Amino acid sequence: MVRKRIGLAQNFFRDPQLVASIIQQSSISPDDVVVEIGPGEGIITEQLANVVCKVIAIEKDPTLAADLRKKLPNIEVHCADFLAFEVKEARYKIFSNIPFNRTADILKRILKLKEVEETYLVVQKEAAEKYTGAPRETEISVRTKPWVTSEIIRHFERTDFEPVPSVDVVLLHMRRREKPLIPADQAQLYKQFVTHGFHGAKDNLALSFKKVFTYTQWKRLSANLKFPLKATPTSLRFEQWIGLFNYFLTGVAEEKKLAAGFATKGTVAQRFS
Repeated sequence: MVRKRIGLAQNFFRDPQLVASIIQQSSISPDDVVVEIGPGEGIITEQLANVVCKVIAIEKDPTLAADLRKKLPNIEVHCADFLAFEVKEARYKIFSNIPFNRTADILKRILKLKEVEETYLVVQKEAAEKYTGAPRETEISVRTKPWVTSEIIRHFERTDFEPVPSVDVVLLHMRRREKPLIPADQAQLYKQFVTHGFHGAKDNLALSFKKVFTYTQWKRLSANLKFPLKATPTSLRFEQWIGLFNYFLTGVAEEKKLAAGFATKGTVAQRFS
């Protein structure tokens, strides 16, 4: 019997062969340790166990966790909430079909875990696009891309799931960059810079940064980075955002940054979250 976690907006795969094909499409290999969030009755868990050296299943429901231990004694099962659970592995990957209404919280948690090398999540298409920045960049895509790459690598049929979802579902692949595009000591400043741009004058990025860049600077940046003078935050590509930030670091006086509200001095370097 397929478990229906309707309250959590969780939809389970019908076909184990489809799951096997998804795992084959991924970079999951026999040497990997893989964490699965919310395995339910274990349709993904069982296929992972056939491929990798170690599966760590984190299931919040005590009954399902107990059933999973009996069904698959060769895997490690923890009855816990992933958001509060600490995985004791130096490096691992994540492969999960998660409840749609917990996507934001789960991804926020994953992005804080430096031990996670790659993540494969079955999620709502709309949620995935917020991280991939396609068809347009979002605040969250611009804020995370210096540390992770994100792409949709598979589109599913709604009938692949039980119960059948009312939304489009995709496989989101996220990979941590070996070398971040923003140094650790600039992470908080970068995040503040992006937030400033997205939460200012939403229809005009130039107005949002009016106290930061002079008109002459903005005009030059527009020409060099090839974006319209009256660009909106979502119309800039990620590479253009990086270009803006790099100029902000070197072309804007510290006094002007501080006057505009940027905490550039005495800021403690932090890992991106």
